[in-house]
Amino acid sequence: MTTIHREIHTDAEGFLTEYDEWTDDLAVQLAAGIGIELSDEHWKAIRFLREDYPTHGETATLRRVSTLAGIPVKQLFALFPGKPAKKMAYVAGLPKPRGCV
Repeated sequence: MTTIHREIHTDAEGFLTEYDEWTDDLAVQLAAGIGIELSDEHWKAIRFLREDYPTHGETATLRRVSTLAGIPVKQLFALFPGKPAKKMAYVAGLPKPRGCV
């Protein structure tokens, strides 16, 4: 794994605040930092979030990801254990979803 050494802008919880600073390599590092090794299924969810965000202006909910990306909620919990919406947003370089604590 390549370590990226560049400045990125984050909020107090570590979520990126600049959409364009995100890269695939950064996603791999962010995921590794929370104990997730990205598979094709992870990337499907991440790509959906990244493509959905600019048109909606907020991070998609689990229900939206499940319905529109075709990934069952149960599978999202398996891919991103614990708090899947929060973890998906973090790895995708997007703001924490509304309603996440």
